[in-house]
Amino acid sequence: MTEKTPKGLTRRQLLVSSATTLAAGAAATAKAATLNGLPQWVPFDHNGPMHYDTPGWQFFTAEEGREVEAIVERLIPADDLSVSGKDAGCAVFIDRQLAGEYGTFARLYMQGPFAKGTPMQGDQSPLVPQQRYRLGIAALTGYCQKQYQKAFSALAPQERDKVLTGLEHGDIVLDGIDAKFFFQQVLGNTMEGFFADPIYGGNRDMVSWKMIGFPGARYDYRDYIALHNQKLNLVPLSIIGSSAWNKKG
Repeated sequence: MTEKTPKGLTRRQLLVSSATTLAAGAAATAKAATLNGLPQWVPFDHNGPMHYDTPGWQFFTAEEGREVEAIVERLIPADDLSVSGKDAGCAVFIDRQLAGEYGTFARLYMQGPFAKGTPMQGDQSPLVPQQRYRLGIAALTGYCQKQYQKAFSALAPQERDKVLTGLEHGDIVLDGIDAKFFFQQVLGNTMEGFFADPIYGGNRDMVSWKMIGFPGARYDYRDYIALHNQKLNLVPLSIIGSSAWNKKG
């Protein structure tokens, strides 16, 4: 049933007319402006990551940062395909992650009980990543000082590889933390840093994306969907632009 207003308008017409008037009034009050050029903003600016150019270590001490750089340099050694994990910024990535919510597992339930699980159950450790690195680096330094009378970072490349292999296989005993557990933690974070978007500190100049041909965080792939088994030669794009943006760092 259509109801009539005193002026002969239907209720629908009145509502539409009122809404149009309110919208016009709101637009006039807002004083909208047209923006030209690129917006001056940073992705996730309200709650963003600590960017690659944030100066200094945010979690590691200078000594810890040096040791982690030495580790990632051997986990991903430089070759004719890419730079090393160190030069790709993997240690910086790890540092920024540890300084944020990941470092404390702030979003995870960490009240226990902490029972040793099966391999299928994954990580059951009560240690948060910040503790794992702090304990692991100190224990690794202690081991290397005992065995070689020098820190891990001061070892020759072959000696570093020998130590890392011992950690990986559990042949080395570290004080306060399981060697294999610590190795897997660092290895996983190193791979994340190597392949993550450069905004998080690693993958400098998008070196890993260029290596594997990944075009990055592009807005639209519709023009390429049907191009199967073809080399596209697309310049990788980070969340904040092309690979050229990071060359200044």
